[in-house]
Amino acid sequence: MPVETWLIFILGFMILGSIIALELKDLLSAVISIGIVGLGVSIAFLFLQALDLAIVQFLFEIFALIILVRAFIGKEYHIQEQSKAHIVQTVVTIVALVLILVMSIRLFRALPSFGNPIFSTASHYVQNGGQETGSANIVTAIILDYRAYDTLGEVTVLFTAILGALSILRTKKDKAVTGGDHETV
Repeated sequence: MPVETWLIFILGFMILGSIIALELKDLLSAVISIGIVGLGVSIAFLFLQALDLAIVQFLFEIFALIILVRAFIGKEYHIQEQSKAHIVQTVVTIVALVLILVMSIRLFRALPSFGNPIFSTASHYVQNGGQETGSANIVTAIILDYRAYDTLGEVTVLFTAILGALSILRTKKDKAVTGGDHETV
């Protein structure tokens, strides 16, 4: 089965997850449904052979899901009240998502066949990477020499996501229990 077909299936799955998130009254369940959408993006990156992006997206999605679940769990306000404009917003959103799906089908069909990249950069990296960088490992040469800024950006995103998750997940003990300053667990 061609990669384009899988991408269309994944996009449809992501749109379905978005619609489900819109329709759920429980915000905690909606957060989990949106997490499924983000994981769909990660799977799409895998199909496009962008493994580094897939890993970053997957980790970021997991951390974001943990942070949002932690923020909403045990709260009384995570049940969403029905509003009068809810039906109009839902219909407009569903129409917009269906339009995105239909327009994306043409885009996916316009992609080059799988394994034939549009740009010649990849072949330049493979053919000249060893001699231009002096590295014995072509993957290391690409990640640390040719794509150093991209790798730095990915590491920064991961570091920020970890810091965000840690700052939300830490708990503080009551002053009365510890008899002193707040402590992090």
